[in-house]
Amino acid sequence: MSGTASTVAIVGAGHAGGNAAALLRQYGFDGVIVLIGAEPVPPYQRPPLSKTYLTGELDEARLWLKPSTFHAEHRIDQKLGAAVLSLDRAAKQVALADGHVVNYDKLILATGSTPRTLAIPGHDLDGVVTLRSLADADTLRSRLGSGTKLIVIGAGYIGLEAAASARRLGHDVTVLEAAPRVLSRVTGETVSAFYAGEHRTQGVDLRLDAKVAAFVGKDGALAGVKLDTGEIVPGTLALVCIGIVPEVALAQQAGLVCTNGVQVDDDARTSDADVFAIGDCACRPLPRYGRMGRLESVHNALEQAKLAAAAIAGKPRPACDVPWFWSDQYDLKLQTAGLMEGFDAAVVRGDPGARRFSVWYLKGGALLAVDAVNSMPEFLCGKKLAGSDRKLDVTTLRDPATDLVRFAADTLA
Repeated sequence: MSGTASTVAIVGAGHAGGNAAALLRQYGFDGVIVLIGAEPVPPYQRPPLSKTYLTGELDEARLWLKPSTFHAEHRIDQKLGAAVLSLDRAAKQVALADGHVVNYDKLILATGSTPRTLAIPGHDLDGVVTLRSLADADTLRSRLGSGTKLIVIGAGYIGLEAAASARRLGHDVTVLEAAPRVLSRVTGETVSAFYAGEHRTQGVDLRLDAKVAAFVGKDGALAGVKLDTGEIVPGTLALVCIGIVPEVALAQQAGLVCTNGVQVDDDARTSDADVFAIGDCACRPLPRYGRMGRLESVHNALEQAKLAAAAIAGKPRPACDVPWFWSDQYDLKLQTAGLMEGFDAAVVRGDPGARRFSVWYLKGGALLAVDAVNSMPEFLCGKKLAGSDRKLDVTTLRDPATDLVRFAADTLA
Protein backbone atom coordinates (compact mmCIF):
# COMPACT_ATOMS: atom_id res chain seq x y z
CA MET A 1 0.00 0.00 0.00
CA SER A 2 2.99 2.28 0.47
CA GLY A 3 3.17 3.10 -3.21
CA THR A 4 -0.49 3.98 -3.76
CA ALA A 5 -2.25 7.31 -3.47
CA SER A 6 -4.62 5.99 -0.82
CA THR A 7 -5.97 7.78 2.24
CA VAL A 8 -5.60 6.83 5.88
CA ALA A 9 -7.89 8.66 8.29
CA ILE A 10 -7.07 8.61 12.01
CA VAL A 11 -9.83 9.47 14.46
CA GLY A 12 -8.19 10.61 17.66
CA ALA A 13 -5.09 12.80 17.92
CA GLY A 14 -3.75 11.62 21.25
CA HIS A 15 -0.62 9.62 21.96
CA ALA A 16 -1.79 6.63 19.92
CA GLY A 17 -3.21 8.54 16.96
CA GLY A 18 -0.40 11.08 16.80
CA ASN A 19 2.25 8.37 16.78
CA ALA A 20 0.35 6.33 14.20
CA ALA A 21 0.42 9.26 11.78
CA ALA A 22 4.17 9.76 12.25
CA LEU A 23 4.90 6.03 11.98
CA LEU A 24 2.99 5.70 8.72
CA ARG A 25 5.46 8.12 7.16
CA GLN A 26 8.39 6.43 8.88
CA TYR A 27 7.30 3.09 7.41
CA GLY A 28 7.12 4.53 3.90
CA PHE A 29 3.41 5.22 3.43
CA ASP A 30 3.18 8.04 0.87
CA GLY A 31 -0.57 8.50 0.55
CA VAL A 32 -2.84 11.01 2.27
CA ILE A 33 -2.97 11.05 6.07
CA VAL A 34 -5.80 12.89 7.82
CA LEU A 35 -5.45 13.20 11.60
CA ILE A 36 -8.73 14.16 13.27
CA GLY A 37 -8.67 15.36 16.88
CA ALA A 38 -11.53 16.49 19.09
CA GLU A 39 -9.22 18.73 21.13
CA PRO A 40 -8.05 22.03 19.60
CA VAL A 41 -4.36 21.21 20.19
CA PRO A 42 -1.86 18.91 18.43
CA PRO A 43 -0.97 15.47 19.84
CA TYR A 44 0.56 15.75 23.30
CA GLN A 45 1.84 13.69 26.22
CA ARG A 46 -0.73 12.97 28.93
CA PRO A 47 1.49 11.62 31.76
CA PRO A 48 2.89 15.04 32.76
CA LEU A 49 -0.63 16.46 33.26
CA SER A 50 -0.84 15.04 36.79
CA LYS A 51 2.81 15.70 37.55
CA THR A 52 5.22 18.33 36.19
CA TYR A 53 2.62 20.20 34.13
CA LEU A 54 0.32 20.43 37.14
CA THR A 55 3.14 21.84 39.28
CA GLY A 56 4.19 24.31 36.60
CA GLU A 57 7.61 22.75 36.02
CA LEU A 58 6.75 21.82 32.43
CA ASP A 59 5.21 24.35 30.07
CA GLU A 60 2.62 23.59 27.41
CA ALA A 61 4.99 23.68 24.43
CA ARG A 62 7.02 20.83 25.92
CA LEU A 63 3.96 18.58 26.01
CA TRP A 64 3.73 18.30 22.22
CA LEU A 65 4.70 14.92 20.77
CA LYS A 66 6.28 16.55 17.71
CA PRO A 67 7.73 19.96 16.82
CA SER A 68 5.26 22.54 15.51
CA THR A 69 6.44 22.12 11.91
CA PHE A 70 6.38 18.31 11.86
CA HIS A 71 2.90 17.68 10.49
CA ALA A 72 3.20 20.14 7.62
CA GLU A 73 6.65 18.85 6.72
CA HIS A 74 5.37 15.27 6.65
CA ARG A 75 2.14 16.07 4.79
CA ILE A 76 -0.14 15.12 7.67
CA ASP A 77 -3.43 16.99 7.42
CA GLN A 78 -4.53 17.88 10.95
CA LYS A 79 -8.19 18.58 11.63
CA LEU A 80 -8.15 19.73 15.24
CA GLY A 81 -11.12 20.71 17.35
CA ALA A 82 -13.15 18.46 15.08
CA ALA A 83 -15.85 16.27 16.59
CA VAL A 84 -16.73 13.10 14.67
CA LEU A 85 -20.46 12.45 14.34
CA SER A 86 -20.57 9.14 12.52
CA LEU A 87 -18.69 6.43 10.68
CA ASP A 88 -20.10 4.88 7.49
CA ARG A 89 -18.05 1.75 6.85
CA ALA A 90 -19.85 0.88 3.62
CA ALA A 91 -19.11 4.27 2.08
CA LYS A 92 -15.75 4.52 3.91
CA GLN A 93 -16.55 7.96 5.24
CA VAL A 94 -16.20 9.78 8.53
CA ALA A 95 -18.69 12.63 9.07
CA LEU A 96 -17.56 15.61 11.16
CA ALA A 97 -19.74 17.94 13.21
CA ASP A 98 -18.80 20.92 11.01
CA GLY A 99 -20.37 19.24 8.00
CA HIS A 100 -17.17 17.99 6.40
CA VAL A 101 -16.82 14.38 5.31
CA VAL A 102 -13.46 12.58 5.32
CA ASN A 103 -13.12 9.67 2.89
CA TYR A 104 -10.71 6.88 3.71
CA ASP A 105 -9.25 3.66 2.37
CA LYS A 106 -7.97 2.62 5.79
CA LEU A 107 -9.19 3.98 9.11
CA ILE A 108 -7.49 3.99 12.53
CA LEU A 109 -9.69 4.54 15.58
CA ALA A 110 -7.67 6.07 18.39
CA THR A 111 -10.61 7.49 20.30
CA GLY A 112 -9.08 6.92 23.71
CA SER A 113 -11.13 6.98 26.87
CA THR A 114 -13.14 9.20 29.19
CA PRO A 115 -12.91 9.48 32.99
CA ARG A 116 -15.37 7.54 35.09
CA THR A 117 -17.64 9.83 37.05
CA LEU A 118 -19.62 9.46 40.27
CA ALA A 119 -23.38 9.66 39.68
CA ILE A 120 -24.13 10.71 43.24
CA PRO A 121 -25.84 13.76 44.76
CA GLY A 122 -23.84 16.93 44.20
CA HIS A 123 -21.78 15.59 41.26
CA ASP A 124 -22.58 18.75 39.29
CA LEU A 125 -21.35 21.19 41.94
CA ASP A 126 -18.73 23.75 41.00
CA GLY A 127 -15.44 22.33 42.19
CA VAL A 128 -15.99 18.68 41.22
CA VAL A 129 -13.49 17.94 38.43
CA THR A 130 -11.73 15.14 36.56
CA LEU A 131 -8.27 14.98 34.98
CA ARG A 132 -7.83 13.50 31.52
CA SER A 133 -7.17 16.27 28.99
CA LEU A 134 -4.96 19.34 28.77
CA ALA A 135 -8.05 21.48 29.33
CA ASP A 136 -8.80 19.47 32.49
CA ALA A 137 -5.24 20.06 33.72
CA ASP A 138 -5.52 23.79 33.03
CA THR A 139 -8.77 23.90 34.99
CA LEU A 140 -7.22 22.04 37.90
CA ARG A 141 -4.14 24.29 37.89
CA SER A 142 -6.31 27.40 37.93
CA ARG A 143 -8.34 26.07 40.88
CA LEU A 144 -5.30 25.16 42.98
CA GLY A 145 -5.00 28.56 44.62
CA SER A 146 -4.32 29.85 48.09
CA GLY A 147 -6.50 28.14 50.68
CA THR A 148 -7.48 25.24 48.42
CA LYS A 149 -8.41 22.06 50.26
CA LEU A 150 -8.14 19.30 47.68
CA ILE A 151 -9.96 16.01 48.02
CA VAL A 152 -8.77 13.30 45.65
CA ILE A 153 -11.21 10.44 45.18
CA GLY A 154 -9.34 7.34 44.07
CA ALA A 155 -5.81 6.20 44.90
CA GLY A 156 -4.66 4.87 41.56
CA TYR A 157 -1.74 6.26 39.56
CA ILE A 158 -3.36 9.56 38.57
CA GLY A 159 -4.99 10.20 41.92
CA LEU A 160 -1.77 9.68 43.86
CA GLU A 161 0.30 11.63 41.32
CA ALA A 162 -2.07 14.58 41.56
CA ALA A 163 -2.04 14.35 45.35
CA ALA A 164 1.77 14.39 45.37
CA SER A 165 1.85 17.37 43.02
CA ALA A 166 -0.64 19.30 45.14
CA ARG A 167 1.35 18.62 48.29
CA ARG A 168 4.51 19.82 46.57
CA LEU A 169 2.63 23.04 45.87
CA GLY A 170 1.76 23.31 49.56
CA HIS A 171 -1.96 22.51 49.45
CA ASP A 172 -3.97 20.53 51.98
CA VAL A 173 -4.78 17.15 50.43
CA THR A 174 -7.12 14.36 51.46
CA VAL A 175 -7.24 11.11 49.47
CA LEU A 176 -10.33 8.90 49.73
CA GLU A 177 -9.94 5.33 48.49
CA ALA A 178 -12.82 2.85 48.57
CA ALA A 179 -10.48 -0.17 48.52
CA PRO A 180 -8.49 -1.35 51.54
CA ARG A 181 -5.19 -0.30 49.94
CA VAL A 182 -3.82 2.16 47.39
CA LEU A 183 -2.89 1.09 43.84
CA SER A 184 -4.86 -2.10 44.43
CA ARG A 185 -5.52 -2.73 40.72
CA VAL A 186 -1.91 -2.49 39.64
CA THR A 187 0.42 -3.68 42.38
CA GLY A 188 0.83 -5.95 45.39
CA GLU A 189 0.57 -5.28 49.11
CA THR A 190 4.22 -4.40 49.71
CA VAL A 191 4.23 -1.57 47.18
CA SER A 192 0.75 -0.43 48.26
CA ALA A 193 1.84 -0.19 51.90
CA PHE A 194 4.99 1.68 50.92
CA TYR A 195 3.12 4.33 48.94
CA ALA A 196 0.42 4.71 51.59
CA GLY A 197 3.11 5.37 54.15
CA GLU A 198 4.95 7.77 51.87
CA HIS A 199 1.88 9.91 51.23
CA ARG A 200 1.05 10.06 54.91
CA THR A 201 4.65 11.06 55.68
CA GLN A 202 4.30 13.84 53.12
CA GLY A 203 1.22 15.17 54.93
CA VAL A 204 -1.61 13.64 52.92
CA ASP A 205 -4.72 12.67 54.90
CA LEU A 206 -5.10 9.23 53.29
CA ARG A 207 -8.26 7.31 54.13
CA LEU A 208 -8.78 3.72 53.00
CA ASP A 209 -12.10 1.84 52.86
CA ALA A 210 -13.63 5.29 52.41
CA LYS A 211 -16.91 5.07 50.48
CA VAL A 212 -18.14 8.34 49.01
CA ALA A 213 -21.91 8.93 49.28
CA ALA A 214 -22.36 12.53 48.09
CA PHE A 215 -20.75 15.83 47.32
CA VAL A 216 -21.89 18.58 49.69
CA GLY A 217 -22.21 22.16 48.52
CA LYS A 218 -22.85 25.68 49.67
CA ASP A 219 -24.26 28.28 47.27
CA GLY A 220 -23.61 25.95 44.33
CA ALA A 221 -19.93 25.36 45.18
CA LEU A 222 -18.31 22.31 46.72
CA ALA A 223 -17.93 22.42 50.49
CA GLY A 224 -17.08 18.82 51.23
CA VAL A 225 -17.50 15.12 50.50
CA LYS A 226 -19.92 12.99 52.51
CA LEU A 227 -18.88 9.42 53.29
CA ASP A 228 -21.23 6.48 53.76
CA THR A 229 -20.55 6.75 57.50
CA GLY A 230 -22.18 10.17 57.49
CA GLU A 231 -18.90 12.03 58.06
CA ILE A 232 -18.36 15.09 55.87
CA VAL A 233 -14.76 15.68 54.79
CA PRO A 234 -14.34 19.43 54.17
CA GLY A 235 -12.88 20.51 50.84
CA THR A 236 -13.07 23.23 48.21
CA LEU A 237 -12.01 21.08 45.23
CA ALA A 238 -12.69 17.40 44.52
CA LEU A 239 -10.72 15.54 41.88
CA VAL A 240 -12.42 12.31 40.83
CA CYS A 241 -9.86 9.68 39.74
CA ILE A 242 -11.71 6.37 39.70
CA GLY A 243 -10.56 5.03 36.35
CA ILE A 244 -11.46 5.45 32.70
CA VAL A 245 -14.01 4.06 30.25
CA PRO A 246 -12.97 3.18 26.67
CA GLU A 247 -14.56 5.51 24.11
CA VAL A 248 -16.31 3.04 21.82
CA ALA A 249 -19.52 4.89 20.85
CA LEU A 250 -18.37 5.53 17.28
CA ALA A 251 -17.24 1.92 16.82
CA GLN A 252 -20.48 0.55 18.25
CA GLN A 253 -22.58 2.84 16.07
CA ALA A 254 -20.70 1.51 13.05
CA GLY A 255 -21.33 -2.10 14.04
CA LEU A 256 -17.77 -3.09 14.98
CA VAL A 257 -17.35 -5.87 17.54
CA CYS A 258 -16.82 -4.33 20.99
CA THR A 259 -16.31 -6.03 24.35
CA ASN A 260 -14.44 -4.00 26.97
CA GLY A 261 -13.19 -1.89 24.07
CA VAL A 262 -13.01 -2.36 20.33
CA GLN A 263 -11.92 -5.93 19.64
CA VAL A 264 -8.72 -6.15 17.56
CA ASP A 265 -6.30 -8.83 16.38
CA ASP A 266 -2.50 -9.02 16.58
CA ASP A 267 -2.20 -6.30 13.91
CA ALA A 268 -4.68 -3.98 15.72
CA ARG A 269 -7.26 -4.73 13.02
CA THR A 270 -10.95 -4.72 14.03
CA SER A 271 -13.77 -6.92 12.74
CA ASP A 272 -13.62 -4.72 9.60
CA ALA A 273 -10.39 -5.45 7.70
CA ASP A 274 -10.04 -1.79 6.71
CA VAL A 275 -10.50 -0.41 10.23
CA PHE A 276 -7.91 -0.53 13.01
CA ALA A 277 -8.23 0.44 16.67
CA ILE A 278 -5.36 1.38 18.98
CA GLY A 279 -4.67 2.71 22.46
CA ASP A 280 -7.07 2.93 25.39
CA CYS A 281 -10.13 2.17 23.24
CA ALA A 282 -8.81 -1.18 21.96
CA CYS A 283 -9.13 -4.64 23.51
CA ARG A 284 -6.17 -6.58 22.18
CA PRO A 285 -4.63 -10.06 22.44
CA LEU A 286 -2.21 -10.42 25.35
CA PRO A 287 -0.40 -13.58 24.26
CA ARG A 288 1.96 -13.76 27.24
CA TYR A 289 -1.07 -13.83 29.52
CA GLY A 290 -3.42 -15.97 27.42
CA ARG A 291 -6.30 -13.53 27.19
CA MET A 292 -7.69 -10.38 25.61
CA GLY A 293 -7.46 -7.10 27.49
CA ARG A 294 -7.02 -3.35 27.44
CA LEU A 295 -3.76 -1.72 28.49
CA GLU A 296 -3.95 1.89 29.59
CA SER A 297 -0.40 3.09 29.03
CA VAL A 298 1.93 5.08 26.82
CA HIS A 299 3.73 1.86 25.93
CA ASN A 300 0.52 0.28 24.68
CA ALA A 301 -0.44 3.37 22.66
CA LEU A 302 2.93 3.42 20.92
CA GLU A 303 3.11 -0.35 20.40
CA GLN A 304 -0.34 -0.53 18.84
CA ALA A 305 0.40 2.52 16.69
CA LYS A 306 3.40 0.59 15.35
CA LEU A 307 1.27 -2.50 14.68
CA ALA A 308 -1.43 -0.63 12.77
CA ALA A 309 1.00 1.54 10.81
CA ALA A 310 3.11 -1.46 9.81
CA ALA A 311 0.06 -3.43 8.65
CA ILE A 312 -1.21 -0.51 6.57
CA ALA A 313 2.21 0.24 5.08
CA GLY A 314 2.80 -3.42 4.24
CA LYS A 315 5.72 -3.84 6.64
CA PRO A 316 6.45 -6.89 8.83
CA ARG A 317 4.68 -6.95 12.16
CA PRO A 318 6.89 -5.28 14.80
CA ALA A 319 7.88 -7.37 17.79
CA CYS A 320 5.75 -6.75 20.87
CA ASP A 321 7.28 -5.95 24.22
CA VAL A 322 6.14 -6.98 27.68
CA PRO A 323 3.70 -4.30 28.98
CA TRP A 324 5.35 -1.62 31.04
CA PHE A 325 4.14 1.34 33.10
CA TRP A 326 5.53 4.05 35.35
CA SER A 327 4.44 6.58 37.96
CA ASP A 328 6.31 9.57 39.43
CA GLN A 329 5.29 10.66 42.94
CA TYR A 330 7.46 13.05 44.96
CA ASP A 331 11.04 11.89 44.33
CA LEU A 332 9.93 8.30 43.77
CA LYS A 333 9.77 6.56 40.41
CA LEU A 334 7.72 3.38 40.26
CA GLN A 335 8.42 1.32 37.13
CA THR A 336 6.47 -1.84 36.35
CA ALA A 337 7.16 -4.48 33.72
CA GLY A 338 4.57 -7.15 33.05
CA LEU A 339 1.19 -7.92 34.58
CA MET A 340 1.14 -9.42 38.06
CA GLU A 341 -2.28 -11.08 37.86
CA GLY A 342 -2.38 -14.63 39.19
CA PHE A 343 0.99 -14.56 40.96
CA ASP A 344 1.58 -17.20 43.64
CA ALA A 345 4.82 -15.83 45.14
CA ALA A 346 6.45 -12.43 45.60
CA VAL A 347 10.13 -11.77 46.22
CA VAL A 348 11.23 -8.44 47.69
CA ARG A 349 14.73 -7.23 46.83
CA GLY A 350 16.15 -4.23 48.64
CA ASP A 351 14.71 -2.29 51.56
CA PRO A 352 11.47 -0.28 51.26
CA GLY A 353 12.68 1.72 54.25
CA ALA A 354 15.61 2.93 52.13
CA ARG A 355 13.12 4.00 49.41
CA ARG A 356 14.86 1.79 46.84
CA PHE A 357 13.57 -1.73 46.27
CA SER A 358 11.78 -4.09 43.91
CA VAL A 359 9.08 -6.75 44.12
CA TRP A 360 9.15 -9.74 41.77
CA TYR A 361 5.84 -11.52 41.14
CA LEU A 362 6.15 -15.20 40.21
CA LYS A 363 3.77 -17.92 39.08
CA GLY A 364 5.05 -21.48 39.11
CA GLY A 365 8.57 -20.09 39.38
CA ALA A 366 8.30 -17.95 36.23
CA LEU A 367 8.29 -14.16 36.40
CA LEU A 368 5.00 -12.43 35.60
CA ALA A 369 5.96 -8.89 36.57
CA VAL A 370 8.30 -6.69 38.56
CA ASP A 371 7.69 -3.43 40.42
CA ALA A 372 10.83 -1.34 40.87
CA VAL A 373 10.92 1.76 43.08
CA ASN A 374 13.86 4.06 42.33
CA SER A 375 15.67 1.09 40.81
CA MET A 376 16.06 1.29 37.04
CA PRO A 377 18.45 -1.72 36.77
CA GLU A 378 15.94 -4.02 38.49
CA PHE A 379 13.17 -2.78 36.18
CA LEU A 380 15.26 -3.40 33.07
CA CYS A 381 16.26 -6.90 34.15
CA GLY A 382 12.71 -7.73 35.10
CA LYS A 383 11.50 -6.44 31.75
CA LYS A 384 13.71 -8.99 30.00
CA LEU A 385 12.47 -11.86 32.14
CA ALA A 386 8.77 -11.06 32.58
CA GLY A 387 6.50 -13.29 30.56
CA SER A 388 9.41 -15.40 29.25
CA ASP A 389 8.08 -18.58 30.92
CA ARG A 390 11.64 -19.35 32.12
CA LYS A 391 11.83 -20.70 35.67
CA LEU A 392 13.81 -18.48 38.00
CA ASP A 393 16.17 -19.67 40.71
CA VAL A 394 14.29 -18.03 43.58
CA THR A 395 17.09 -18.52 46.10
CA THR A 396 19.49 -16.66 43.82
CA LEU A 397 16.89 -13.99 43.15
CA ARG A 398 16.41 -13.39 46.88
CA ASP A 399 20.17 -13.01 47.47
CA PRO A 400 20.95 -9.24 47.58
CA ALA A 401 24.46 -10.00 46.32
CA THR A 402 23.14 -11.44 43.04
CA ASP A 403 24.26 -9.61 39.90
CA LEU A 404 20.88 -9.26 38.18
CA VAL A 405 22.31 -8.58 34.72
CA ARG A 406 24.20 -11.86 34.79
CA PHE A 407 21.22 -13.59 36.45
CA ALA A 408 18.93 -12.50 33.62
CA ALA A 409 21.44 -13.54 30.96
CA ASP A 410 21.95 -16.96 32.56
CA THR A 411 18.19 -17.49 32.93
CA LEU A 412 17.49 -16.64 29.29
CA ALA A 413 20.47 -18.56 27.90
